[in-house]
Amino acid sequence: MSNELVFHKSSYSGQEPNCVEVAHIPTSFRKSSHSGVNGECLEVADLPCGAAVRDSKNPAKGHLPFPAAEWDAFLAIARG
Repeated sequence: MSNELVFHKSSYSGQEPNCVEVAHIPTSFRKSSHSGVNGECLEVADLPCGAAVRDSKNPAKGHLPFPAAEWDAFLAIARG
């Protein structure tokens, strides 16, 4: 996955040259290694600034992004 973000003008910006630009973070979710085999999975995606998690049964509901420091702390605790 590329860590480079592609920005585009926000649809809420007017015609002025000074506008808000947004970027969609490219995500490629994968099943967490801690998920079971029964289809109830937590999916994880690497982000340029951390990680994101989502419920595999409800991917349209969105994801929770975590900054790198918080994600690293979570992994350290989870790994024991």
